[in-house]
Amino acid sequence: MTSTLALLGGQPTITAAGPHFTWPPIDDTTRAKVAAQLEEAISVPGRSGIVAELEDGLQAYFGVRHAVTTSSGTAALHAGYWAAGIKPGDEVIVPAWTFHATASPLFHLRAVPVLCETGPDGNIDPNRIEELITPRSRAVMVTHLWGKPADMTDIVAVAGAHDLIMLEDGSHAHGASIAGQRVGTFGLASAFSLNGPKPLSGGEGGFVLTDDDDTYHRVITFAHYNKRAKSEIPNGQPLARYAVTGAGLKLRIHPIAAAIAHDQLARLDGYLAERAEIARYLNSRLARIPGLEVTEMPEGVVPSWYGLTLTYRPDVLGGLPIERFHAALIAEGATEFDRPGSTCPMNQLPLYQQPGPLFPGHPHSHRRYRAGDFPVAEHAHAHTIKLPVWHREQDLELAEQYVRAAVKISDHHKELL
Repeated sequence: MTSTLALLGGQPTITAAGPHFTWPPIDDTTRAKVAAQLEEAISVPGRSGIVAELEDGLQAYFGVRHAVTTSSGTAALHAGYWAAGIKPGDEVIVPAWTFHATASPLFHLRAVPVLCETGPDGNIDPNRIEELITPRSRAVMVTHLWGKPADMTDIVAVAGAHDLIMLEDGSHAHGASIAGQRVGTFGLASAFSLNGPKPLSGGEGGFVLTDDDDTYHRVITFAHYNKRAKSEIPNGQPLARYAVTGAGLKLRIHPIAAAIAHDQLARLDGYLAERAEIARYLNSRLARIPGLEVTEMPEGVVPSWYGLTLTYRPDVLGGLPIERFHAALIAEGATEFDRPGSTCPMNQLPLYQQPGPLFPGHPHSHRRYRAGDFPVAEHAHAHTIKLPVWHREQDLELAEQYVRAAVKISDHHKELL
């Protein structure tokens, strides 16, 4: 007899054509703003027009003194590290599990990323930072993975006790907060992405936040030579003499991306509130499914719900491999269920195992990584299934179909063994 499971010949739970999730939401208001920007300017070399409007909006939203836009989140991280004074040979402690751009710009500065074990949620484990500190340690970089804020109270305490610079990668966590304080405001500087699927999106782009004037001037020097450097770095500042060339890089955002991000920023809190409603619904339903565990949020922690992560428990389903469970989800038409790929434990990546071919003579030689070095992060990554989180009330029907697909597979898992 034919199984009810689509992977084994049954009818799929979801028949609507994909993709079932797209971001950012584009409407006539967005289109009008883009069209207006096309008429106004497609190049903004100074801090004016839509770039100034976006940066002013970001400063107000995050409650910081300075926001500087860049061409990408990776560029923002690169600029942030340089502006923080990270120099050759310095060590920066970073979470072992994150998207590689959290740490890879350090190679270009000839600094050393030092990977730190994470908790099961992928965020850096505050209790494992201290053991990695050496006389070369300069900073701690935190990622708020999938939009869930890291434990900043303990991390800031460790960094402060050892005179380490506190930096944040908020690329998944726009608008997330801890006890009312926005992610991205806990340290010297933070970097964010405006890449396509991020909670705040311009399609491409990024930005750096800081309250420190010197750090701000250094970000401008690094990423915005000539016009911006001339107008924003005071004449008495030592960096002012380098205004024409800066550090030799131009990393400015495209005005069209800035127009989209500016439009989305005005809607961000509404989107986050709507995502939170659907996340509550999904978590309450998915938590009842044998074989899946939801991620709990501590009191006072407000995530951005960039992704809703589930821990797969093969032991509950007779040892059914996650690959088989995931393939069954896709066959049911639940194609947005995803297993993290490039956002993975970085000790598994060739760049962190053997950087020499790309960066000859890099001082990374005393930090050699291999698979198995970070068992918590690696186990969690290997057992994670995630979903994007919808934001509209009409998306609840689709969310329910995704739940039904997971229930169906859990209920009939023995047929897949």
